[in-house]
Amino acid sequence: MKKLSMLGAGILLSTSMMTSAFADTITMWTMEEQPDRMAAQERIAAAFKAETGHTVNVVAVSEKDIATRATAAFAAGELPDVLNHTVQHLLPFAEAGMLDSAAATEIVEDLGTNTFASGPVNMAKSEGEIVSVPTDGWTQLVVYRSDLFADAGLKAPKTFADIEAAIAKLHNPPSMYGFVAATKIDETYMMQLIEHISLAAGYNPVNADGSINEDTSKLKNVLSFYKTIADASPEGDLFWKQSRELYLGGKAAMIIWSPSLLDELGGLRDSAPVTISDDPTTKELAKDTGFVTVFAGPGNDAGAAYADVRYLGVTADANTDVASDFIKYVVSKGYGGWLGMAPEGKFPVRNGTFGGDTSYQKVWAGLDVGVDRKEPLANIYPKSVIDDIVEGLSVGDRWGVSDGQLATASKLVNARVMSQVIRKYIDGEISLDAAADEIVAKHKAL
Repeated sequence: MKKLSMLGAGILLSTSMMTSAFADTITMWTMEEQPDRMAAQERIAAAFKAETGHTVNVVAVSEKDIATRATAAFAAGELPDVLNHTVQHLLPFAEAGMLDSAAATEIVEDLGTNTFASGPVNMAKSEGEIVSVPTDGWTQLVVYRSDLFADAGLKAPKTFADIEAAIAKLHNPPSMYGFVAATKIDETYMMQLIEHISLAAGYNPVNADGSINEDTSKLKNVLSFYKTIADASPEGDLFWKQSRELYLGGKAAMIIWSPSLLDELGGLRDSAPVTISDDPTTKELAKDTGFVTVFAGPGNDAGAAYADVRYLGVTADANTDVASDFIKYVVSKGYGGWLGMAPEGKFPVRNGTFGGDTSYQKVWAGLDVGVDRKEPLANIYPKSVIDDIVEGLSVGDRWGVSDGQLATASKLVNARVMSQVIRKYIDGEISLDAAADEIVAKHKAL
């Protein structure tokens, strides 16, 4: 009996030790550093601990510092277990050996690759593996006055030709501008529009081998179209502020904007009021607004969507099993909490729990958006609109992603050569041919 008791005690001790051994602590670096978002992530970590026993320390790292901090930590062998990062970091981090691609691939495959939007997954592929797990994203939107389009018998602006036809009918300044395009060359917003339009036209400034694309045929389509929308815009140095104000004031037929406009259109933000009427909280403008995520230029009938995607990566220094389990938890049981940090800018990249399931999309549509007032997107926009908005992530793209040349493409974006030359072209300082040639020459010089 004594031996049995000792054996029993040994089993209890062994079980206790095993439980303790499996109750690990991991660290996640997150760029979602705002206080309310940190609180949301702490809640997800607490729920994960309650279910698994594992502790997740959530550490805020500014987006501008994430690359420098991660590089230094990798050199010291002190990377966090989980790393929150943007699409721009995918290949640089993977090529440096910071990310555990095998672990990320296994996570996506275990959850079901067909439960994720294909665009964000394809962006993360390198040499046949998925280097990091997509969590959320957004696609830039062509925002347009669907009521005015309907009254004028116009088609939704899904192509360059559609937009040009709408400008021809609706441009009537100063009461109505056909478009409000960015013309301020030192603003990121202008390069975002240029890249979006370039993707739609099938133009990529970087070839698959990393060299600069010297074929200017599609580039000229981009330049000509940008001049068309700039000519239909007010004069001056325009950036995101003017386009938003003019649209919210009912003086713009079309703009290109991020989905952060969704709650503003619904009258939920006092700092960006709807001024189309005397009621800054009206939802009438939201009802009269349509959105296009995927639009096409000449020679690219399939079109494209400019996408910004965020990822959670298992690092090379990670407790792989626990880190993987936590990421799985974030995009399943914790997904509503993750997307709820900022639903207007965090579209679900995982649709549901099995192929064809859209349960996570429904959860997202029911999350509150807004700043001074809050409501679910589903209260403001019909399901068809919400479906269209999310659809863009399926084909979301960026320069250089598909060819593994994102690092080179990012260098061109940051140099803003195209912004500078396009501004000279739309101001009539240089010809179309000269503008195209100058862009190629300056890209090559970089």
